[in-house]
Amino acid sequence: MLNLMSTVFDRLIAKRRTVLTAVIGLGLAVGAGGALLPARATDGKAATPIQLAQASTPATTAPAAADPFTAEQKTAIEKIIKDYLLNHPELMMEVQTALEAKMETLQAERLKAALTESANEIFRRPDAPIAGNPKGDITVVEFFDYNCGYCKRAFGDIAKLVDKDPKIKVVFKELPILSKGSEEASKVALAAKKQGKYWEAHRALISARGELNEQTALKAVDKLGLDMTKLKADMESPEVKAEIETVRNLAQKMGIQGTPHFLVGDKPIPGAPQNLLEVINGHVAELRKTGCSVC
Repeated sequence: MLNLMSTVFDRLIAKRRTVLTAVIGLGLAVGAGGALLPARATDGKAATPIQLAQASTPATTAPAAADPFTAEQKTAIEKIIKDYLLNHPELMMEVQTALEAKMETLQAERLKAALTESANEIFRRPDAPIAGNPKGDITVVEFFDYNCGYCKRAFGDIAKLVDKDPKIKVVFKELPILSKGSEEASKVALAAKKQGKYWEAHRALISARGELNEQTALKAVDKLGLDMTKLKADMESPEVKAEIETVRNLAQKMGIQGTPHFLVGDKPIPGAPQNLLEVINGHVAELRKTGCSVC
């Protein structure tokens, strides 16, 4: 809240010089001992502090104050800010919009750096869980959680993509962030991969109704012809645990905080829009024309 008030106060001074004048006048009325009010120039850059009051002679140097505002000044400034915001509530929307734009820019920069540094891990790791054409010309990556409702909704589009585009490669990043059951389901899928049936297990798990955990996940893959004894042992294997931890670290590095999160080459699609397949196909068509620099 203090950071938000500071941001609002900066903008308030820059956009409304009359407010600054009021604060200065207040300081002249109540200030004592040479308190300074930091000011900003109208272009947003730091300006020379404004002397509000000086009790000593010009030749006397007042002791440095630990806090630039007196208690009375703080109370008055807070009232000015509160009154201003109540009279101009649209300013809060401006601040929110500016914050969202800044966060989007920072996330885009973070993702770009991660794609450059970790392209092999994201797109080309030989033992990664995949569907479609292993040598596909365009790679689609999905970070997902088996208990994520939006991930379940998106699966129909991903299945259509795999079935209808013989040149597509889909890389799955198991990111169980919602619950312990999510991690248990991921372990089942990754253990099935060790028997060559990851796609079949993935399809069964993501299509299953209700919350998944070890018991329900094992039931969902029970009819896939898997060696269930081996599957249960492989669920606790170092390789399975390492895969989940690697993906978690990768998601953190990329700034991914929710599921599903898709990448079509270097083009991110956070969430699962209603027209997901259309969006993915549009990016694929564009990349086939221009080339994919990362996948």
